Amino acid sequence: MARMLGAAALVLLSASSVFAQQGSECGLGKQCPLNKPCCSQYGQCGVGAFCLGGCDPLNSHSLDACVPAPVCNSNDYKFTSLDGVTPNTKYLGDASESNWVSSGTPELHDDAVLLTLSEAGESSSGTLLASTSYVWYGKVSAQMKSSRGQGVVSAFILMSDVKDEIDFEFVGTDLRTAQSNFYFQGITNYDNGENLTVRSSTFDDYHTYEIDWTPTQLTWSVDGATQRTVKRSDTWNTTTNRYHYPQTPSRVMLSLWPAGSPKNGEGTIAWAGGLVNWNAQDPATVGYYYAQVKDVNVECYPTPDGANKKGSKAYIYTAKSGTNDSVAITNDDTVLKSLLGTGTDMDADYPKASTTGTAATAAATSEVATVPGLTGAGPGTNGHPGNDGNDGTTGEIAGDPGSGVSTADEPSSTGIGGFSQGNIAQSVNEAASPKERGLQSSLFAALIAVLGLLVL
Repeated sequence: MARMLGAAALVLLSASSVFAQQGSECGLGKQCPLNKPCCSQYGQCGVGAFCLGGCDPLNSHSLDACVPAPVCNSNDYKFTSLDGVTPNTKYLGDASESNWVSSGTPELHDDAVLLTLSEAGESSSGTLLASTSYVWYGKVSAQMKSSRGQGVVSAFILMSDVKDEIDFEFVGTDLRTAQSNFYFQGITNYDNGENLTVRSSTFDDYHTYEIDWTPTQLTWSVDGATQRTVKRSDTWNTTTNRYHYPQTPSRVMLSLWPAGSPKNGEGTIAWAGGLVNWNAQDPATVGYYYAQVKDVNVECYPTPDGANKKGSKAYIYTAKSGTNDSVAITNDDTVLKSLLGTGTDMDADYPKASTTGTAATAAATSEVATVPGLTGAGPGTNGHPGNDGNDGTTGEIAGDPGSGVSTADEPSSTGIGGFSQGNIAQSVNEAASPKERGLQSSLFAALIAVLGLLVL
């Protein structure tokens, strides 16, 4: 346990160092400008995909810059095909047409999706699947096999747009352990992590990992056996006078990534068991490392007591606190017309270049980042504008470091049911300890952000 927490501390210090060196456009109270109003989970500003899943409302230009998030949808997602998986360069927010948004290279094998990690190519930074619908309390399970080998880490987590997080993580050198963790708004607490025992190899055998998340209690189970329980009542923080408990709508995320890349810090590499060995059995035999996910089951729980319910289609944030009492359920639309859209301009479309004067406008518009890691935009263009606004070519890769939480002042709590946060006199960052302020990003979020730098 102490070893895991020490490694986690080194990882986060390494990630924070990278962020400081590279800088980020938004996060830690720094908000995006009006012309690219949405703050991605990687700390960069843009439009389009920046404003969809993972858009940080607290550090975007305004709360409504982020597109409303699709509400929870109870379902059993079996990966017998990739029909429900859409690349992040094409997804526009319609959760009825896609179940998952991907980056990297997901593959299909034996009725399971493979999350791949290769030495070069599209999956050189790993593969990530994120659910298109959010979960605001519920029971979520994944039947999966982890990857194996030094330097590779598999993950099954819930993460909200304000960095509330609940984790299962698997280090490829320890195939009998699942690491559990949780975070409130990305604030680091080294006491939150705990190792869980798995009865057989996490690589060779399918196991079912389950997160049972209610407004009052959080439970991790492995193969039907409860291994850890955290009560909300035990997470009260006397410094911030609030519960440091995950409490906001979250996406289900599945990933495989190279924590042991030589471009990462020593702490990250040590936690991952060493540098990635590209001559190991899996990359040498099939060309990549891989984790396998056969099934994800989502059971949505009823809307929490005291919730601000104005509809049934989407979640939005109404205040800078980023706590459960700042979430509202509305009937707002969740779908952009194109990757030039934002939450405040859902119908923005790529301009046609067929009339005089519009070519210059199109060229200028194409400079706005629309997909984290890519440049350019336009409907049906794989994230990049074409000469006529309909056909595009591949653009350049750009790194996306960093993420953080708002320093804006927060309103007092409503005190309704489980939504009470106590007497809030100041913001999270203002009241947080120096160590908390210095490391305002979770283990998974920090490392995923570092991955954005690997493509540079």
